[in-house]
Amino acid sequence: MGFSSKPSVTVIVPAFNEAENISPLLAELSAKLPGDSEVIVVDDGSTDGTYETAVAAETQYQFLTVLRHRTNLGKTAAIMTGMEKAQGEFVSVFDADLQFRPEDVVAQVEELREGWDLVTGRKQGKYEKRMVSSIYNGLARVMFGIKVHDINALKTFRREVLEGVSLRKDWHRYIVPLAAARGFRITEIPVVLRPRQFGEAKYSGRARILVGFFDLVAVAFQLTFMRKPLLYFGVLGTGALTLGFLVGLLAVILRLAGHGFRPLLYLVILLVVAGLVLFAAGFLGESLAGISDRLERLERLARTEKQNGTEGTNGTKGSD
Repeated sequence: MGFSSKPSVTVIVPAFNEAENISPLLAELSAKLPGDSEVIVVDDGSTDGTYETAVAAETQYQFLTVLRHRTNLGKTAAIMTGMEKAQGEFVSVFDADLQFRPEDVVAQVEELREGWDLVTGRKQGKYEKRMVSSIYNGLARVMFGIKVHDINALKTFRREVLEGVSLRKDWHRYIVPLAAARGFRITEIPVVLRPRQFGEAKYSGRARILVGFFDLVAVAFQLTFMRKPLLYFGVLGTGALTLGFLVGLLAVILRLAGHGFRPLLYLVILLVVAGLVLFAAGFLGESLAGISDRLERLERLARTEKQNGTEGTNGTKGSD
């Protein structure tokens, strides 16, 4: 597989300590991907020779570009580094562990050509965390109102999808709900999940479950409260102030009737202070949301200017 003009498909391969998988991975990608594809391997601070193995393969595969993080920054950072060099109209994030098949990337690209903006996979096959994954994806469907069954499988999308969302550390798992919130059209197709042959799983252990849950809540908060913070906090603040007024009125009536009850006074103070704090949080949230909107507009403008400035040029390979 090779190409002489600008590729239409970019496959980004984040890799951390996957030295044994690199050679068979590249052989599979070379045999199965269409000829107008490029592959960008991003070594994320590996210590087992992954980077050296990938660099050695650059002379064999014309479609290959190898990038490197000098320290482990995480999969999200590796994806974004790959995006900086990506030239294709369609971008796929392909794990280096050989558990997904290149044929499914091809199938997802075909769906994109039919008009979809993002195609995610629905894993077919045995895997250890099936129950945890089912609960996690069920919560995602409820919290984000999306219909796909697996938000963290093989994904292929138009490049503007990733350019249109803001990703924090480990938020690569939420590209689907973030894209849905931006109005991109999303579908899913079955993808085969194969057992890992070499290396060790990078996302295992009970701590990852907890991290994933809190990230899920953080993304949901970003997509709901941070859109109209004063609406949410204002409603709660108004409720607290109203309840404080009613409790205060009750306390006055009881006092006039000769039945003073001091704890009611404390409750009034608590409710009034809580209401004021909630309103303050709403106003602060509105300020932060305004700053965030302006930064996003500046980022879009910078990307547009960069694309216009590099239109028609080919990317170069880098090692750092």
